[in-house]
Amino acid sequence: MTRASANLAHNLATTAQDHPDARAVILDDMVLTYADVEQSARQLAGWLRAQGVGEGDRVALMLPNVPAFPVLYYATLRLGAVVVPMNPLFKKREIQFYLEDSGASLLAAMPGDDAVAAAEATGTQLLTVGPEGLSAYVHGAEATDPVEEIVERAADDTAVILYTSGTTGRPKGAELTCDNLQSNQLATTETLLHLDSSDVVMGCLPLFHVFGMTCGMNTAFATGAALTMIPRFDPAKALQVIERDKVTVFEGVPTMYGAMLAAARAAEQAPDLSTLRTAVSGGASLPLEVMKTFEDTFGATILEGYGLSETSPVASFNHPDVERKAGSIGIPIRGVELKLAGPDGAEVGSSSADDPQIGEICIRGENIMKGYWQRPDATAEAIDDDGWFHSGDLARRDEDGYYFIVDRKKDMIIRGGLNIYPREIEELLYEHPAVAEAAVVGVPHEELGEEVAAYVVLAPDACATEEELIQHVKDQVAPYKYPRTVTLIEELPKGATGKILKRELRGS
Repeated sequence: MTRASANLAHNLATTAQDHPDARAVILDDMVLTYADVEQSARQLAGWLRAQGVGEGDRVALMLPNVPAFPVLYYATLRLGAVVVPMNPLFKKREIQFYLEDSGASLLAAMPGDDAVAAAEATGTQLLTVGPEGLSAYVHGAEATDPVEEIVERAADDTAVILYTSGTTGRPKGAELTCDNLQSNQLATTETLLHLDSSDVVMGCLPLFHVFGMTCGMNTAFATGAALTMIPRFDPAKALQVIERDKVTVFEGVPTMYGAMLAAARAAEQAPDLSTLRTAVSGGASLPLEVMKTFEDTFGATILEGYGLSETSPVASFNHPDVERKAGSIGIPIRGVELKLAGPDGAEVGSSSADDPQIGEICIRGENIMKGYWQRPDATAEAIDDDGWFHSGDLARRDEDGYYFIVDRKKDMIIRGGLNIYPREIEELLYEHPAVAEAAVVGVPHEELGEEVAAYVVLAPDACATEEELIQHVKDQVAPYKYPRTVTLIEELPKGATGKILKRELRGS
């Protein structure tokens, strides 16, 4: 890959040149062509440059799936700046941390008091994206001269800082390079989805999440496919949009597939999804029965895969042109290696029915992040001297080389495909004056996969209700994170060293 072509903004520019009138983004009645998006990105890059944004600067995008997201994303990259995606449901506390840690010079967000307060607290310039979108900055009074040139970026220059976290400490920013993202979207496009300009991709996955960003937006914009979006997932609406826009590729998490089946059963008239040829599932294991029923009902093949923020994200997949194994995360994609490592670091072999061999998934290849933003200690802990990224997920590999997740080494909770880190919620509970000890775990949930449950020991002579503690957390985090249940108990189960035994709280 040459230096001049490393900037992902070239993907949009090339597609706009080759397919100027093709639909790029669809949001109900709003349709933008690739020429529209490219011109808007150029205009917005001019405005950003006038605000002082330049090569290497960080620009935070805290937006739902709306046309402004890809415009801002590619305008930022055009200047050689770095995109910092953020969940638009974040509250002030979360926004402020992201802005402070990344050193973002500008935050683009929907109108809201939390964004305003966090921007003021950190001295970050705020670009408010209202109902009119970016029109004021592209066509109106705020518009400036467009930026025609694309800043050259090297393959290993950082393009996106995507925050993730383990069960300890604060979120860490995974630095994804131009090459990481380009390699991953190419492998996804050419090997897994076989996308071209005739395709329509359904963007239900948040674009601020690496799955939606790489597999949805970046693949579509590199091939000239259309990206049709809904800002917030609704199963009935998703079915309607698939039928209306003749969607060919749907990407989602397991809970979406079950919800769409239920919505189809409840509909007065069966939806026509005959254009749908491929569906992609990731984020958690898809129940076999859901997969079979969805495929039988709609006639589309579901491909399950696996990846993380640190892997751009795709690491392995059930490829469309080879055997597919239900319940498996498939085999490594092009340019990626996988192996299983035991507790001593030695490689674990393949499993058989009589001899299951479990190890931690380790990943090496073109998709591995540069490192954690300003966290060399965390980077060294995650990526060993041979370049293997240690995922923290436990799996087995069958004799055909297919991997099957069996457990999570980390205590991370996956609720409806979204990651929740217990330590963050526990720290909030500890901030309540009545709380002496707290432990947060994931408990099974029929629809969401896991639900957040907290166990709390109150301080001596302190009083607090379970509802009060739930509200205390709810006020400070995104809606999907707060515990739905808080159980007040006399004592948390502990081992000999005093470590809290979360497995006993889970009942496993």
